[in-house]
Amino acid sequence: MIPADKLAFFIQNRVIEVAPLAFMRGRTLDHAFIILDEAQNCTSLQIKMFLTRLGPSAKAIVTGDLSQIDLPGHQKSGLRRALDILAHIPGIGQLFLTDEDVVRHRLVKEVIRSYAHAEEADEAERLRKKEIREKEREQKMENRE
Repeated sequence: MIPADKLAFFIQNRVIEVAPLAFMRGRTLDHAFIILDEAQNCTSLQIKMFLTRLGPSAKAIVTGDLSQIDLPGHQKSGLRRALDILAHIPGIGQLFLTDEDVVRHRLVKEVIRSYAHAEEADEAERLRKKEIREKEREQKMENRE
């Protein structure tokens, strides 16, 4: 951690800048180390806009937790899409953390595991119901013939 007085100095002298994503448009960020945090809540257009601001000597880190997407139901996470479409580009790395990487309260790992298990069970149930509906449809079609 940076001491408060040093942080204030860095912010005042624009060594460190905290800026909302909305203020990135039209800028080129060069000679910079940029962090986009909570990117799971960005749209594809926002992530693309951020990544295309990088100047020749800039470095960027994009962080996000795909299990904590807070976007409205009709919007998809741009981070999820970016992970898929940018994986093949040399110079872009991806690092995925697990519950083993949690450094919070000892129970947090168990909470994460329990939710993951419940989500897997929910997905299995959803697939089971889908199979039943498809079989029922097939039976109706056979009965009509």
